[in-house]
Amino acid sequence: MATNKTHIYEPLFHVVKRDTIPLYKSMLIRVIAVAAGLLLCSLLSLILINANPVEFIETLMDASFGSERRMWKFAKDSAVLLCIALAITPAFRMKFWNIGAEGQVLIGALAAVAVAFYMGNSVPNWALLVIMFFAAIIVGAIWGGIPAIFKAKWGTNETLFTLMMNYAASGIVAYFLVEWTPSGSSVLGELKVGHLPQVVHPYFIIILSVLVLTVLVSIYLNSTKQGYEISVVGESENTARYIGINVKKVIIRTMLVSGAVCGIAGFLIVAGLDHSISETTVGGSGFTAIMVSWLAKFNPIVMILTAAFVTFLDQGASQMSTYFNIDSSFPDMVVGIVLFFIIGCEFFINYKLKFRSFRKKEVQ
Repeated sequence: MATNKTHIYEPLFHVVKRDTIPLYKSMLIRVIAVAAGLLLCSLLSLILINANPVEFIETLMDASFGSERRMWKFAKDSAVLLCIALAITPAFRMKFWNIGAEGQVLIGALAAVAVAFYMGNSVPNWALLVIMFFAAIIVGAIWGGIPAIFKAKWGTNETLFTLMMNYAASGIVAYFLVEWTPSGSSVLGELKVGHLPQVVHPYFIIILSVLVLTVLVSIYLNSTKQGYEISVVGESENTARYIGINVKKVIIRTMLVSGAVCGIAGFLIVAGLDHSISETTVGGSGFTAIMVSWLAKFNPIVMILTAAFVTFLDQGASQMSTYFNIDSSFPDMVVGIVLFFIIGCEFFINYKLKFRSFRKKEVQ
């Protein structure tokens, strides 16, 4: 009697999760991903804008390191981005997805400007700076604490809540700009008070402050009881409760810290850079900082490198627009391609392809 046989072909490979991977291998994979992304972008530049690969790379490098002025600007932009990334990192380690850094920095900047606007002529500059600093921290902490309270008490979605509070912060800034500009222009001129002192260079204090803050945040997350509690809550809230950690308290406290550091970023922007405020003062850095923190795996020290790299790409893209006389579409594509390669390489860091010998099975 004839039998029916079905042939089952096994796939050539399957995906297997890696147990561990040495640090040098993971870094090598990331370097290869960056190189591959830049190589692809240089080839596209040759095809689309008739720029040879060497000219493409030179333009990227020149934007950040072409002169002393550009190097200081690169360091300043990296520092501000790093500061905001440091702010969201404690919350992200706790798996509290704080998408509201844009609004928290903006509201902290508003608090600093309000102090300078109303008290600038009545107190010495050093005292004014101190008051601006603490005002920005307190208001930023309150703004960060609001979604944390709702999350801890009523289980609201922190992603949507913090995102919506960005728009609320912009609305509050718009209101005060109308109040402060009787002409109706809603453009606040540069404040003549509340400026950080210039040491070595106008950006030096900002850069130094953020580096010190980086060390402090790293110590806080890795060497303190509160940092340990953040990690445990991030791993498992049930485990945290089992060992006696007050999860609600940790959530609220961590977001207060996150908002306070955002307030510091707002203070540095106002007192050290803009000396004014608008609805676009933060300029999207609150969202870019999420990428910086994630790429560094929420490690504050590594974030120095990721913030510098993202700033390098951003400034290089802007330089290409000017140098090659093109709109922002191609530079934005360059940034997107390189970041896509970096994100994609995480697959090969966490997983590997296990190949099988090609054969078929017979099932009767």
